[in-house]
Amino acid sequence: MQKKKKIFNIEVDENLLNFINNEVLKNLSINADLFWEEFSNLINLFNPLNKKLLDQREIFQNKISRWHKKHTSREIDLSEYKSFLYDIGYIVEEGSEFKIDTTNTDPEIADISGPQLVVPITNARYSLNAVNARWGSLYDAVYGTDVLGDLPKSNSYDAKRGAKVIDYVKSYFDKILSLTKGLWKDVEKFELKDDQIFFILKDETKTQLINKNQIVGYKLNSSYNLEELIFIKNNLHIRVMINANSEIGKNDCAHISDVLFESAVSTILDCEDSVATVDTEDKILAYSNWLGLMKGDLKTEFNKDGKTIKRSLTSDINFTTFDGNIKNLKGRSLMLIRNVGHLMTINSIFDSQGKEIGEGIMDAMITSLIALYDLNKKEGNKNSNFDSIYIVKPKMHGPEEVSFTDKLMKRIEEILNIPIYTIKIGIMDEERRTSINLKECIRAAKSRVAFINTGFLDRTGDEIHTSMEAGPFLKKAEMKNAKWIKAYEKRNVEIGLQCGLQGKAQIGKGMWAMPDLMAEMIKQKINHPLAGANCAWVPSPTAATLHAMHYHQVDVKSIQNKILAEKEKESLFDLITLPLLNRQDLSEEEILFEIENNVQGILGYVVRWIDQGIGCSKVPDINNIGLMEDRATCRISSQALTNWLHHNVINKDQIMNALKKMVKIVDEQNKNDPKYISMASKNDSIVLDAVKNLIFDGINQPSGYTEPILHTKRLERKYEKR
Repeated sequence: MQKKKKIFNIEVDENLLNFINNEVLKNLSINADLFWEEFSNLINLFNPLNKKLLDQREIFQNKISRWHKKHTSREIDLSEYKSFLYDIGYIVEEGSEFKIDTTNTDPEIADISGPQLVVPITNARYSLNAVNARWGSLYDAVYGTDVLGDLPKSNSYDAKRGAKVIDYVKSYFDKILSLTKGLWKDVEKFELKDDQIFFILKDETKTQLINKNQIVGYKLNSSYNLEELIFIKNNLHIRVMINANSEIGKNDCAHISDVLFESAVSTILDCEDSVATVDTEDKILAYSNWLGLMKGDLKTEFNKDGKTIKRSLTSDINFTTFDGNIKNLKGRSLMLIRNVGHLMTINSIFDSQGKEIGEGIMDAMITSLIALYDLNKKEGNKNSNFDSIYIVKPKMHGPEEVSFTDKLMKRIEEILNIPIYTIKIGIMDEERRTSINLKECIRAAKSRVAFINTGFLDRTGDEIHTSMEAGPFLKKAEMKNAKWIKAYEKRNVEIGLQCGLQGKAQIGKGMWAMPDLMAEMIKQKINHPLAGANCAWVPSPTAATLHAMHYHQVDVKSIQNKILAEKEKESLFDLITLPLLNRQDLSEEEILFEIENNVQGILGYVVRWIDQGIGCSKVPDINNIGLMEDRATCRISSQALTNWLHHNVINKDQIMNALKKMVKIVDEQNKNDPKYISMASKNDSIVLDAVKNLIFDGINQPSGYTEPILHTKRLERKYEKR
């Protein structure tokens, strides 16, 4: 049973209170009573304001739903529709041109274009793997995936496959680190002479890089022989390892033993969509791991093939420059922390009215407090060398909500006695009112914004829910080709650049959701830097290493400059064009597939969420292709079915039949998971009730979010186990 303690004019779960006082505050020289007094005042100021913002969402939703009900008999007149959205305040008037004035952002945010990982903060092993993925072996990434067209046949090293990997990498080097003469496959030796590196070819020709500035340093071993060369391409470093005694190096003509790419430049440690944190116990786990990362002492160990593997944070890398100086390369990804949005409350803290506080308010205060450990470091492995805290804020609806977050962060800075704008925020452009008003959203946080990005899944979920009454929407797969989504993706970059984010903040793109299909990712994901995005999400450290190649090949800054020079900008009319379905284009087979595909995806995700508390995992789809699923995928799938049900494209019986069929399929797909309990064998309905509620009651869920239902059902399961 939960024990609460009254402290000043709030009530706090005793376990959380003890964690903050004994694990966090004690080593920060912050007086506990003073902290809780200030925090309680903040809660009682901001909690009611948070509630008003949520009420405003409902007001807008009701007005838009009524408008669509009145206009169902004819095609939507976009001019009339746009005027209506202005009249009700859904679209706000744009102010004058401006540029953000965010300062003290780290190079990983301001200058370096590259991959970004998102990882559940509740999993220490995954978190450490992600943060350590600043460097990744290209040899391993190519060898272990389908990049060469197939997968390794066994766990034993295949020398023939290894030779193909080496050929692939050296051919790639010919494109990005070109030599004045010859090819990389002909290099037999590297020679350090007169503060330069020479490449000795098989015919004894000496050659160098065409662009000598691309080689920035080296490392010598204890015998004063070269053991590492450090190159750079588009601000990303490449480390070529030389070791004639290694298994790989002894069979390579130049004794190259590995190639390490600067890979995951930044990582979002996630407290939101990829976790299942429903109570104080879960939140303390999340905060504990964040504390370990900020202090630098997070460790974990696990068994693999009968061996104990230990994980901890890697250190920075030293190398020698050609003028004899010692320089550092960061050994870890720059860490951002994603808080939850404004919607959910949590029973860890209650305000002076006895109401649960906004979970996002608690996240903001506690994750910022913990980040002081990094700010206070004078030496060693700091996260931010510019003394900034990076908080990604999801699911904000419009400028007023961004302004609320800006003011909340300002008050937290005052409480923690740190300079104003130390806390930077990332604005996730994943809700319709934010997309439409993006310029004013950025203005509302113009001195602390360090990141904007797009997210197709959540954004589509809100697109469907907001305009639920307008009619049935396109099939999920066809949404990606709709007019609004193209406008959404392009406007995000255009507006970000117009507002001065270049050189100060990240402009990001969404996730590659198929972690097993790396060859296809290499073909497709280059489109993200080509669109002007200086970071994009990948599902694994291996994917980060492979995606880094795209940033070698594309100079994102020059792409951004071209976009800035373009006179024709993406239309707001296109953005508000609804992706409605022509029912006559649908066959019965297509309808059935859409039902079963969505039901299977929801079921496969929800069963792990509720039974095991797994918020993000690789879930096999209906064709047994592993897809990275989190709450965003659950939101779009459930809202798609809700929408078709609401407009009688499908019926309840079809959903129920699909559920019965998909239970067996999902059980079969999970049969090798020792922690999985077959749904067919259980005599309870918690998981199935959750899935049915998400679909049949989806129209009543705030903005189509899945959290209220998932949290309730996960708590049921947790308390049942006790």
